[in-house]
Amino acid sequence: MDLSEFEGNRILITGASGLIGKSIVKSLILHNGKKSAEVYALVRNEEKARKAFSGLPQEHIHFLVCDVCDLSTENLGINYIIHAASKTASKEFITEPVEVILNSVEGTRKLLEFARVNPVKAFVYLSTMEVYGAPQTDEKITENHSCDIDTMSVRSSYPESKRLCETLCAAYASEYNVPAKVVRLTQTFGEGVDYNDGRVFAEFARCAIEGKDIVLKTKGETERNYIDIDDAVEAIYTVLLKGNIGEAYNAANEDTYCSICEMACMVAKEFGEGKIKVKVSDDVNAEKLGYAKTLKMNLSTAKLRELGWRPENSLKKFYAKMINYMKKIN
Repeated sequence: MDLSEFEGNRILITGASGLIGKSIVKSLILHNGKKSAEVYALVRNEEKARKAFSGLPQEHIHFLVCDVCDLSTENLGINYIIHAASKTASKEFITEPVEVILNSVEGTRKLLEFARVNPVKAFVYLSTMEVYGAPQTDEKITENHSCDIDTMSVRSSYPESKRLCETLCAAYASEYNVPAKVVRLTQTFGEGVDYNDGRVFAEFARCAIEGKDIVLKTKGETERNYIDIDDAVEAIYTVLLKGNIGEAYNAANEDTYCSICEMACMVAKEFGEGKIKVKVSDDVNAEKLGYAKTLKMNLSTAKLRELGWRPENSLKKFYAKMINYMKKIN
């Protein structure tokens, strides 16, 4: 994507040391344009962030070290905001539901208030496919799909807080003219995933690297789309620059729709060198681990594609990129 629009502008990125945040910072800093973008990276751990960006030129990266909930409304001349900070560990949705809700909602409110006081060109909030609840058919899910989330389930701390944050974006857009937009990402991975990431896609990759059988903690019947990190970054930029204010956009590679078990079998076959198998554990309580119940999340990306976006990486390709990266850092 042409990033010349960002040249000479200041972009604030929260969650800048996470997978998506890191990828956005990297793409902006390595863009070879006439002028450099000034990247304001909001992080909680400066040492971790500097290590994450150690291979990049540092002169155009400015670290804001604080929790997003504590961000000052001081005018930094910011032109664009990408709000990528979020708790993503499934277990925390069960063990720390209050913190998940408060961090999500208060952090987003603080960013929107920052954008109201210091007018920006565009604001993108990164949401999740989980706002749709647990669909049970293979129907295509568009942005106006209904939701069946149980508000009395503790694990709903994550999707319900995301839903409220989306409504906050719509409210600030309507009442205060904040140019807020939402990207609903499906599960995102690829190059840049930490070796010890606790999510299932990373666990499958580690099993392939270490020659261990993949042991599923459920039957793996949930079906969903996935998206490569590079395609996700392109989607975020597309919505930031071209999306309609006060609207949401699904981001996924529709061609990757498969079950967790099917994905595990693909990894074992393509990357296990014939040495590993896929098994199902009989003694794991998936609910206590914070896993969502079995569902079918077949996202439609027609609305995003109307803006000109197209995914370029297949599931096998971005698994290959992730595994190669994990081998290098381990």
